[in-house]
Amino acid sequence: MGHKKGHEMNSYLKLQQRLDKAPQGAPLSKSLFEILQVLFTDEEAELVSILPINFITKEKAAKIWKKTPDEAEQILDTLASKGLMLDGCQEEMRTYILAPPMAGFFEFSLMRTDGKFDRKILSELYYQYITKEDDFLFAIFDSQTPIDRVFVQEETIKEEDYSIVLDYERATQVIETASCITVGTCYCRHKMEHLGKACDQPQEVCLTFNGAAKSLSNHGIAKEISKEEARKILDQCVDAGLVQIGDNVRESVAWICNCCGCCCEAIVAYKRLGFSPGIYSNFTPEIISENCSGCGICIKKCPVDAITLTTDTANRKIAKINYDRCFGCGVCAKSCNKDAIQMNRRKDLMHTPKDAFDRGVHMAIDKGKLQNLLFDNQHLWTHKMLQRFIGILLNLDPIKAKLADRQLQSKFILFARRMQRFRKTKL
Repeated sequence: MGHKKGHEMNSYLKLQQRLDKAPQGAPLSKSLFEILQVLFTDEEAELVSILPINFITKEKAAKIWKKTPDEAEQILDTLASKGLMLDGCQEEMRTYILAPPMAGFFEFSLMRTDGKFDRKILSELYYQYITKEDDFLFAIFDSQTPIDRVFVQEETIKEEDYSIVLDYERATQVIETASCITVGTCYCRHKMEHLGKACDQPQEVCLTFNGAAKSLSNHGIAKEISKEEARKILDQCVDAGLVQIGDNVRESVAWICNCCGCCCEAIVAYKRLGFSPGIYSNFTPEIISENCSGCGICIKKCPVDAITLTTDTANRKIAKINYDRCFGCGVCAKSCNKDAIQMNRRKDLMHTPKDAFDRGVHMAIDKGKLQNLLFDNQHLWTHKMLQRFIGILLNLDPIKAKLADRQLQSKFILFARRMQRFRKTKL
């Protein structure tokens, strides 16, 4: 697919620049332009490129686009029907937000089965942009606050630890508390199927929740299911040895993927980038050497190649875990029929942001984009949002606080921080 010229090329370039302003980012690439050309018309690219990063109403979009509210709503609804924007209600107002590329419109475009997009062409382009090129992977994981996290498989948790496991750490609790649940096609395995590289793990297992699920269901991109059906899918995937990787937030989790080590982009990226992204669960496995028979089942099951066989002092073969690679999924413990692996609670728990807003602020600070998040759409901020934003800034650790201050260069934030310290000394 060739590049479009003139005005059309300018609209896609502006859209890429708009995407790259967001905390997640979307680095410049020929393959990205070709992806955007498949997903967005020239007019859509031009209009979306001037939308703010945060939620927007049809009235605000109409004002930015110089159209009537009805015209703006029609365009926004079309974008939502394509899975490029998510729509929902906030404080009794219908709002829209541009979905991010990863865990967003990349996935949604391959979930749909209505022929709106050529999924083979998109699969080839996604493979090029995400799997073969490095820039997007580094953009996604170049943050101390990742977009995803690993859920430990719950039946591997020791009885004495079960009472202290927090609700947001349990995939079952995400299901139980969700206001809406949908299931769709696994983007990663479906993409690899078009490339002739897919494994035989199930594909209709990608779970979305809450507002994102409602939007996908309303537009026929994913199928709404019951909590009982979602639990069955989760059980099926756990039994198949798949890893549960989901939204890195404590509240209003939007998605959980059931991932294999060969196709899943999150796991492939984790391995390609040197096992460094901090997506670990709050558990680590331990080998019970006297129970280990050295059968090697855990080695085959481990999705990140973190287990090898070694020889103990009695010249017995036993499993050995490389903790620099392990991300604590529990697949090894679940697959061991000798009770030779137990999952232990980490002493230092991983930081999990409260919600997507909290995560976005932290990611923006990590990547030097905080000013984009605040000043790109200041006229849309409600008092409640601004209060939360400032609250997050005032409670940052010292290193992140300095990064935020440098990016915003705000005398108000510096004054507020000094006042906070003053109050603490008075208590």
